[in-house]
Amino acid sequence: MDGIINVYKEKGYTSHDVVAVVRKTINQKKVGHTGTLDPDAEGVLPICIGKATKLADYIMNGGKTYVAEITFGAETTTQDSSGDIIKQFKVDFDEEKIKKAVLSFKGEIKQVPPMYSAIKINGKKLYELARSGVEVERKAREVVIYGIDILEFMPPDKIKISVNCSKGTYIRTLASDIGNKLGFGGYMSSLVRTRSGSFSVENSVTLEKLKELWENNEIDRCLISMEEALTEYKKIHIMPKADKILHNGGKIYKWYFDKSSDEIALGEKVTAFDSTGKLNGLYETDFDNEKKAVFIRPVTILL
Repeated sequence: MDGIINVYKEKGYTSHDVVAVVRKTINQKKVGHTGTLDPDAEGVLPICIGKATKLADYIMNGGKTYVAEITFGAETTTQDSSGDIIKQFKVDFDEEKIKKAVLSFKGEIKQVPPMYSAIKINGKKLYELARSGVEVERKAREVVIYGIDILEFMPPDKIKISVNCSKGTYIRTLASDIGNKLGFGGYMSSLVRTRSGSFSVENSVTLEKLKELWENNEIDRCLISMEEALTEYKKIHIMPKADKILHNGGKIYKWYFDKSSDEIALGEKVTAFDSTGKLNGLYETDFDNEKKAVFIRPVTILL
């Protein structure tokens, strides 16, 4: 079995828990997730099966959309509701000021990753250091907030926001930073990931539903093919005479491209299909100065 299952992770599960449940449910060894969601968070968590595990990094690189609740008036050790309160403030719930502060985070911003995160420093995960009482300096990282909107004001101390952002964005850090900008602190009190790359809540399944589909031999209803998962990439179709080169992982020059192939740019990642329409893998476009010709070379073979 090769493909992706778009799991709706419910509260209480770690991402590794979800992988373990999926592995046991469908009796597959090669199973991997595409980016962690905290146990208290819920929402879209694409799970890769079989050969599709090679695509995990590409799926993780896609943009994300979240709906988050921010509670003002306190700071916590974890920047979310699972941590201990370390400071409390009086909240001035001025909707215009709050809106101005929230919208100021749109665009390229810098975030200092939270201590309670899975980032490794000198081989140790930050949350492991944090749990042992050690705090280390973290470098600020650039992330992009493509869109941020207030969905609901909930006086006296809460708002609900929608965030469309790049990979690597910590929403709980964003919540804390918004609270700090307003001068009365804040933490993330709930989080739902509604989109990860091309995967959305609308076509997700709970672990309970997955078990039901498996028991009824209807797993195909939720198994997304690798081709479908890579629809955002341009397609190169190869002529029959180049199939052997393609299957052996060789370079494919432009004169072997079928006329049905998409127009491509240098340095672009594309999907390559043999003459029968079978997906061979992800390739990158390049230029051969000696032959004065465009070619594609393999990045990830999926055969």
